[in-house]
Amino acid sequence: MTFSDFNYIGVIAAFFVSFISGAIWFGPKTFYPVWMRAKGNASGQLTGEQNKPVLLFGGTIVGILVQTITLGLIINSLQANNSDFSVVDGSLVGMALGVGIGMFASLSHRVFGGESLKVWIIETANDAINLTIAGAIITYFNSLT
Repeated sequence: MTFSDFNYIGVIAAFFVSFISGAIWFGPKTFYPVWMRAKGNASGQLTGEQNKPVLLFGGTIVGILVQTITLGLIINSLQANNSDFSVVDGSLVGMALGVGIGMFASLSHRVFGGESLKVWIIETANDAINLTIAGAIITYFNSLT
């Protein structure tokens, strides 16, 4: 895996779509209230210790950026060896990484940490969906060059 022929535009587009998708997923009218209740927070508000916007959004930005760059490198490598690599293939790679690694890497941590499976599903399903979409976006932009 190298950065040769790396399509930064596709990765940036995938990053923004993932960030926006996450904002919608954890919005006040979607899963945020359910997620907070599942975490045992009936008020639905972050505590003073938790409410650190720079850390929350900075960590989210870094996490999504690392995910999309890594996915871009993997897809570039796969496309270099397969000229018929399609947008569907890219989305399947994203889904495989999102579900197979992203979701299940954290399962034992959540179970041993005492969190409910509902919290795990809400948090990690968003990652898997975003990586699936990001894989399609990155593959599409790579096919334009």
